[in-house]
Amino acid sequence: MRLFLFFSLCLILFNCEDKQSKTKTNYNNSKQAADTVKTDTKTVKKDSIKKKEYPYLTEENVMDFFLEYEKENLENKVRIKTSMGDIDILLFDETKFHRANFIYLAKIGAFDNTQFHRVVKNFIIQGGNTDDIRVARKRHKIGHYLLPTDTKRGFTHHRGVISMPSSDIENPHKLASPYEFFITQQDAFHLDGDYTIFGKVVKGMDVVDKINAVKTDESDWPFVNVYIKTVEVLE
Repeated sequence: MRLFLFFSLCLILFNCEDKQSKTKTNYNNSKQAADTVKTDTKTVKKDSIKKKEYPYLTEENVMDFFLEYEKENLENKVRIKTSMGDIDILLFDETKFHRANFIYLAKIGAFDNTQFHRVVKNFIIQGGNTDDIRVARKRHKIGHYLLPTDTKRGFTHHRGVISMPSSDIENPHKLASPYEFFITQQDAFHLDGDYTIFGKVVKGMDVVDKINAVKTDESDWPFVNVYIKTVEVLE
C-alpha cells in the first residue's frame, strides 16, 4: 500500500513538472513569434515610407531639374478635389516646364489643404494659397523659385483654361508663381501674352462656376473658405 502511494505521488509530481515545462516552452515560443512579427512589421513600415529625395529648388537649378523630371513623369491629367466638388484638368505637353511643375507639386502634396483664395465674379478662381502656417513651412522645404512665362504656344485664355499667375514680388517679367494657379470662368483674352496657359478643364466646369459664385470680401477672398483637399495625378 505504501509502495503504491509512493509511485502515485511520483507520477503526480512528474506530470506537474511536465506541464510547467510545456507551458514555459509554449510561452517562450509565443514570445519569439511575437518578436519576429514585431521586427518584420517595423521593417515593412520603414521600407514603406522611403521616398525619393529631391533637391531644394532655386532659381539656379529649377529649370535643369524640371527638364529631367518631365522626361520621367509623363502624366498630364490631374483631379483637383475641392470642398465643392472635383475638377479634372488636362495639362498641355507644349508647356512642359509648367506641366512638370504642377505634376511634381501635386505628387508631393504641395497643394493639399490650400484654398481658392481669390474669386473674381465672371472672371477667374485662383487657388493654391492659404493662411495656414503649415503650408508655408512645407513650401519652404520644397524650394523658392519662379518659372518663366511660356506664352507663344497658340493658347488663349478661353473659359476653362488653367493658367499661372505672376509672383506678387517686384516682377517686371511676370515670372510665374509655381505654387498658385487660376482657372478662367469666362473668356479673358486680355491676359494673353502675360500669363502661361498650361492646361484646360475637361470635367467639372460646373464646380468652377459654383466656386465663382460664392460671396467674397473686399480682397476677393471667399467668406466661407473653399478648400483644395488634394490634387490627384491621374493615369
